[in-house]
Amino acid sequence: MIEANRLFSQERDYPLHLGVTEAGTLISSAVRSSIGIGTLLLEGLGDTLRVSVSGDPVKELKIAKEILISLKLRKGVLFIACPTCGRTVVDTEKIALELEEEFGNLDEKLTIAVMGCVVNGPGEAKEADIALIGGEKESLIYLGGSFYKKIPTSKILAEMKEAVSVFLNKREK
Repeated sequence: MIEANRLFSQERDYPLHLGVTEAGTLISSAVRSSIGIGTLLLEGLGDTLRVSVSGDPVKELKIAKEILISLKLRKGVLFIACPTCGRTVVDTEKIALELEEEFGNLDEKLTIAVMGCVVNGPGEAKEADIALIGGEKESLIYLGGSFYKKIPTSKILAEMKEAVSVFLNKREK
């Protein structure tokens, strides 16, 4: 797919539709489509795209949107979450999924990070627009790479809603 589109684009000046049609189920499709479509988009090739997934076509749209946001070709929220390790004290996957559900449709160029401990969290939070560093009873929120506030871990979603609002309002000014 990559090589065929490269060759065709050298021979003809036509719009290119990118897609990996035999990609498969959710995980394999997301990986194969990201590699194939992403490679060509980074080379400046491609005018339209289609991610193909066996099953629910709504998942195709989510993968396509994530590819475009990750490559910074479309506005949207880029979510980052640290992997689970021995220092993780909160369920980073659960929190990240809740935040994706809440903020995933924002049409803003924004990076939200969910970090699972206070050891690596503060350093890694500096790269995000908004970062949550989870703690057992208290968690930290960073805005624009700087400490913003300490919050009760039980109120993460409400506090992150407020933090997103504060960050976006500051950016508008």
